[in-house]
Amino acid sequence: MIIKDLLQVIDKHVPFSSSESWDNVGLLIGNQENEVNGILTTLDCTNEVVDEAIEQNINTIIAHHPLIFKGVQNITNDSYGPIIRKLIQNDIQLIALHTNLDVYDKGVSYMIGQKIGLTNMEILDKQNETYYKLQIFIPDENVEEMKKAFDNHQLAQTEEYSNVFFQSQGKGQFKPSENANPHIGTSNKTEIVYETKLELMIDGKDKALATRLLYEYHPYEEPVFDFIKMEKASSVGLGIIGELPQELSVEDFVGHYKTQLDIPAVRFIGDKKATIKRIAIVGGAGIGYAHIAKNKQADLFITGDVKHHEALDSIMDGINVLDANHYSEYVLKDGLKSLLEDWTNGEINVVSSNINTDPYEYM
Repeated sequence: MIIKDLLQVIDKHVPFSSSESWDNVGLLIGNQENEVNGILTTLDCTNEVVDEAIEQNINTIIAHHPLIFKGVQNITNDSYGPIIRKLIQNDIQLIALHTNLDVYDKGVSYMIGQKIGLTNMEILDKQNETYYKLQIFIPDENVEEMKKAFDNHQLAQTEEYSNVFFQSQGKGQFKPSENANPHIGTSNKTEIVYETKLELMIDGKDKALATRLLYEYHPYEEPVFDFIKMEKASSVGLGIIGELPQELSVEDFVGHYKTQLDIPAVRFIGDKKATIKRIAIVGGAGIGYAHIAKNKQADLFITGDVKHHEALDSIMDGINVLDANHYSEYVLKDGLKSLLEDWTNGEINVVSSNINTDPYEYM
């Protein structure tokens, strides 16, 4: 499998378009035509991780946190320059799956939930998905060509069905002006035409492509069509919420969390006398979602990188929070390994990195 094909496989499951606008995901370094001889999964792409890939003769690294966030102005021996140079010199491809993996229903938060034994997990904050109902009015004899154009570009399809259209017939009329150049009819004469109303559903991201195809394949000088904007609850979203098999005290749960994730220290914010059963998780830095966790009756909200004033706000709002360190996301190394093996049907050797990329020393 070449990198281009691997990217298409990944995009099918965790679409790059589902990432945040500020994010930088996809192929960051490398050649789409290179053959993949193995994949190394990691939370961060550090110098040590690149060395690990070289030692294991693996030419593709998939990291959660993008190595390149802002525009690169130079590649020198400073900052991330040596890592970028080493990747290029050793012909290693670097792919980032960040917020598009965060909103995947089996993503980072789900992986943490699995690690601590949560059951009945569901998405904490489901996203709304924008789509359009497209109605096109077109002469009967041009319908099949229009349908073929949309189907060839994978626009008239759902997850399991292609060539999905609805059509109904009727009569349209129009009167061209003297300056018009009509496909049917003559100037200054009302024309009656048997037309088909062709309907299909378009993802929000495909509206521009659909518009281009419509103008390209419609025979009329001025095509008649409507995009009707609609929304529905998406199958993706941020965070998860689930339940422990039994209630635990704060002290017992904290001990359980530290053991299961092999983390030396966490910070608890809230009522230490509380009992914990229903838990919400947003991996990384997600304190902004604490109020959603509270509204969904979570006994505890787990996230990372909580600031001092955010901790005080949580206490005032009566929300128990476990600041469990951003590095808790390291569980994705094994989780992503399993996902990639499944997505590629075991065609590629996938290895999870043994390197600890936590930047902190606990003293």
